[in-house]
Amino acid sequence: MKKLLISGLLVFAMMMIVGCTNGSDDAFSGTINIYTRDTSSGTRDGFMKGIGFGDAATDDSLLASGFTTTNNAGIMDAMRTDLRGIGYVSLASVNDTIKALNFEGVAPSLETVLDDTYELKRPFNYMLRADDDFENDTMKELAYAFIAFLQSQEGADVINDAGAIAVGGDYRWEDVVDEHPVCALDNSGETLRFGGSDSITAVAVALSEDFAPRCGNVVTENNHTGSSDGYKRTQGEEKDGVNAVEIGYASRPFRGEEIDNTDESTRGQLAWDAIVAIVHVDNPIDGLTAEQLTKIFSGEITDWEALLD
Repeated sequence: MKKLLISGLLVFAMMMIVGCTNGSDDAFSGTINIYTRDTSSGTRDGFMKGIGFGDAATDDSLLASGFTTTNNAGIMDAMRTDLRGIGYVSLASVNDTIKALNFEGVAPSLETVLDDTYELKRPFNYMLRADDDFENDTMKELAYAFIAFLQSQEGADVINDAGAIAVGGDYRWEDVVDEHPVCALDNSGETLRFGGSDSITAVAVALSEDFAPRCGNVVTENNHTGSSDGYKRTQGEEKDGVNAVEIGYASRPFRGEEIDNTDESTRGQLAWDAIVAIVHVDNPIDGLTAEQLTKIFSGEITDWEALLD
């Protein structure tokens, strides 16, 4: 009887080992759940074009059936709970609650973006209101002072600390602040408004918070809803509405009417950013190629098991 009990325990233990093996990386399978941004998103534009699936940047009909559209925060939240999900976010949003995938064998980082080995990247751009379209001279001077700050060494440090890769930093703020006398005034009663890409939110908030005490304690207000609004709310159809802003951001190149209807002097680039495909931390996949990502988002590959071959 004792021998039978021991034998039974051994069989149970072996079954448990087999069960654990069946749950290993080699057996990871299940329908891939796709998460994407909407067609106005700069992150979607950069991601789809970066993987060679550019037509899908503005055409939902090209995506696999059953995809979920959400914002940057929504995709991050989904990857924390959906074991078989996949989405994409800005490098600035990546943290240890999700897994960031390598792209074409290269890990996403500030260093690999700068040396061009990580190719899935896009620009962070800004747009000001037209010179003659600010509420008053004070707001115009504050807006231009802010642009001077973000292009300074101090501004570049803020941008880099927030997870993007600054393109400015050729001078110190203290060397140019006198060119912006508005910053010597008490601006605590003025509100400088920012909007546009929500992927730039962390960078935009960090910049505005660092700038405020350097320029008369101006109040700053960030309301980020998508790259298309970077133009609409500064020089486009919403520039005179309740959502109007002095400075708008886009996490993609400006295009079409955003260029045709604006002066080049009112727009520019503040940083580079990587776009990162992300999955649940327990997903065994460590990296994907552009071809694999295209096949996933187009619906040609629908099961995770196909990516473990």
